[in-house]
Amino acid sequence: MKMSSSVVAYSFRHIPPLKQRSIRYFSHQSPLRRRPLCSPCSVLVATSTSSCSLPNSASFTGNSLFRRMERYWAASSINKNKGMVEHLQRYGVIQSKKVAEVMETVDRALFVPDGSSAYEDSPMQIGFNATISAPHMHATCLQLLEKNLQPGMHALDVGSGTGYLTACFALMVGPQGHAIGVDHIPELVTMSIKNIEKSAAAPLLKDGSLALHVGDGREGWVEFAPYDAIHVGAAAPEIPQPLIDQLKPGGRLVIPVGNVFQELKVVDKKEDGSVSVRSETSVRYVPLTSREAQLRGY
Repeated sequence: MKMSSSVVAYSFRHIPPLKQRSIRYFSHQSPLRRRPLCSPCSVLVATSTSSCSLPNSASFTGNSLFRRMERYWAASSINKNKGMVEHLQRYGVIQSKKVAEVMETVDRALFVPDGSSAYEDSPMQIGFNATISAPHMHATCLQLLEKNLQPGMHALDVGSGTGYLTACFALMVGPQGHAIGVDHIPELVTMSIKNIEKSAAAPLLKDGSLALHVGDGREGWVEFAPYDAIHVGAAAPEIPQPLIDQLKPGGRLVIPVGNVFQELKVVDKKEDGSVSVRSETSVRYVPLTSREAQLRGY
């Protein structure tokens, strides 16, 4: 089976309750349908021999493999930000009070295209061959970075897109900290600023503790380095050295790495400057590349 460059990938983490372990195949053109869960091995070899078909791939980036192959709720069943957060808590994706609070405070509806099902657990196209990740991926990354997003800390969001996760970072580090978003598409940076101006993070944008910049995120953003937390919202073929260099001792970087097969890597820098890397889960993101390559469609 042929897989496009933006097809979703899945992981074994957070398997849903047994009675709900089925796949909902869906697209923007067709209603939800249930089919039995494909075996893990068949999906992992889907590029060559799998008989398991995947849904419309264009909308499925910023997801983790297997754990979200079934959406736990349909778009019509959740119409409030709080309901989205409660569902993520119910399925064990959100595990801390702080992450729940910040995701309730930053309304996702302000950061998705007009007319979208804002609280649906699915990534969405935002233009310029970019996507906003599914809510469960935002929650996963906030959980992984929570200890490095304490008041007064510095956070960097590479590939900040519509600004959602940058706004969450800003609320967590507060006015004494700094939350920086970097994207190489000027139109997305302009959009993200407008979105944040309508959100609960607007005062932090006004006072300068939250800022968004046009730039090549692979080079980081030196002005406010070193960072306690760095998040990358696109998959790099390898971890960019400038991001490791700008990570503070004791800091953490969360980044998807890979091409066809991708893994969400957690990079911790120890106090002596040494670095440890572990894999959190299998994922599928759009590639971290140049502005020109992104606009060409990679």
